[in-house]
Amino acid sequence: MAVNNSNTRDKIVVLDFGSQYAHLIAKRLRMMGYYSEIALPSSDIEALGNNVRGIILSGGPASVYEEHIPEFNEKILELDIPVLGLCYGHQLMSKTYGGTVGKAQVGEFGYAQLSKTKAGSSSPLLEGVSSTTQVWMSHQDAVLKVAPGFEVIGETKDCPFAALQDLSRKRFSLQCHCEVKDTPEGNKIFENFARICGMQKNWDEDTVLQHILESIRHDAEGKNVLLFLSGGVDSTVAFALLNKALGQERVLGLHIDNGFMRKDESRNVEKAYHEHGFTNFIVEDASESFLKAISGLTDPQKKRMAVGENFITVRNEVVEKHHLGDTSSSEGGTQWMLAQGTLYPDIIESGGTKNSHTIKTHHNRVAGIQALIEKGLIIEPLKDLYKDEVRSIGKKIGLSDELVMRHPFPGPGLSINVLCSDGKAGENDAAEMAKAQAELDEVAFTQFCENCSKSLERSILPVRSVGVQGDFRTYRFPAVLAFKDEGNGFRHLPKHWEKLDSASRAVTNSAQFINRCIIKLWQNPAIQDSDLQLQEGYCDKRRLDQTREADNIVLTALHKSGWYGKIFQHLTINLPCASSKERCSIVLRPVCSEDVMTARFAPLPQELVKEIVSDIAKLPYVDAIFYDVTNKPPATFGWE
Repeated sequence: MAVNNSNTRDKIVVLDFGSQYAHLIAKRLRMMGYYSEIALPSSDIEALGNNVRGIILSGGPASVYEEHIPEFNEKILELDIPVLGLCYGHQLMSKTYGGTVGKAQVGEFGYAQLSKTKAGSSSPLLEGVSSTTQVWMSHQDAVLKVAPGFEVIGETKDCPFAALQDLSRKRFSLQCHCEVKDTPEGNKIFENFARICGMQKNWDEDTVLQHILESIRHDAEGKNVLLFLSGGVDSTVAFALLNKALGQERVLGLHIDNGFMRKDESRNVEKAYHEHGFTNFIVEDASESFLKAISGLTDPQKKRMAVGENFITVRNEVVEKHHLGDTSSSEGGTQWMLAQGTLYPDIIESGGTKNSHTIKTHHNRVAGIQALIEKGLIIEPLKDLYKDEVRSIGKKIGLSDELVMRHPFPGPGLSINVLCSDGKAGENDAAEMAKAQAELDEVAFTQFCENCSKSLERSILPVRSVGVQGDFRTYRFPAVLAFKDEGNGFRHLPKHWEKLDSASRAVTNSAQFINRCIIKLWQNPAIQDSDLQLQEGYCDKRRLDQTREADNIVLTALHKSGWYGKIFQHLTINLPCASSKERCSIVLRPVCSEDVMTARFAPLPQELVKEIVSDIAKLPYVDAIFYDVTNKPPATFGWE
């Protein structure tokens, strides 16, 4: 985020090697009060400015020993200022200074325990950090030989050189990601690094808000702004900021019922906006248009792109219907611009930075939107922020918890929760499913018993879902664990969620063909396991209505129990895996997260889960119900 007087403000610069978490590093530092900026690793030293007090090398999807890797200006390491490398940056620093990097014997994805070595006990970077602390890992490569001059200050069970330092050159590196909340003492490490850099606190929320408002006024000078309102947190806060900066007479909110909304969602959104005092918005029903746009599509990326492009089509129709002027051309003094509630994770996951890989294409980064961005006809007030920052800004400008604390609901809505298939297995599916099953069969699952061969069933579902491992997108199969049958199709759910978490990580950390682990909670007693087959199924009104009903059961139970506000989001996933194409399987996917870039599956109370499963099992079209116990990484929030 550019700011006024940034050329004179002391800063820590984050070099972005394409990690999903690069901007999260800068965000963490800013939240702690230290101004930070993002720069390309190829930047000239002069371009970084004279007020740089420290540099952080981010993670990234590449391997440092590959031929085509992000361009890096090694002269940056000649600067007499502290440098901290994280993940890819940790490996790059070691390689640059003469160490060896290669494939690790065991990759680490998710939680690990970092233990200080003797040298680590006196390291200024780890000062005040527990002797053994939880960290978040996401890597397949590792430092295999330490560079001359460096010493080991931390290790994990599977990574002996997990933290290094060279005090004489003020160089530090960690294999873990300190920037995510799942590294609880990450902020302490960043605080120590800021102190090593000699940084004074020079950044706060008031400064951020003032900059956003000034940017809106500058970008929208002489123009009015049209914003699509999904009803979710992002578009709502963006709408409120636009109103605050420009006034309601220059802003128009457009809520499109695209047919992908939750049950009664559009009506509830309209009611909530009116109650808050927003009068400058309209509601349009375009469900037929959107359903037609994705009719027959099975590829998740094509579905997302079709939804995004259709927003442009509908926008143009609404512009013409309401005589709002031309928003597609910058010629002739365009009256209206388009605004979006884009967050930085949307840009990162869409491959929106130079060195990042696409995890999934967001509807607000399709070709039609990109063309408008290039013409300067898009305003994105939140594009440098993360979800928790957006909620904080929303509260600061007076939005109610009802609007700010709602579970995220992206523009494509339930369309991305309905997995589609033509009913035919892919060319490599049978062979790779067999390999996935072999991998699953190798896992011991001693978390539950010494010999689980009889009490624990394990299988692979014939559908693929998207995941993210080491900053790369994966598209792999889910592993299914099923515990003892308790009658009427209901399966036992172990009481200790930490054991399920451990089991899930044991599966995904060692697998090449699996990126999720799910627990079977119920199966239609009238069918056999072999009846759960891949079926032909598309994102049509019938399957969307199926999803809406199941989703409404979950959300109603969450609100009633008080758990709605305790988790970040719940996604109800509809799988074309059933005994016939008219039926489906449902996956419960509750998650806890603060920044969207990482997440933990949410451990709901046993009785609440049983209540939800019992009610969904009564729906006449459901053949099986599962609970997704996978963290992010290796899985994403949704399945598409």
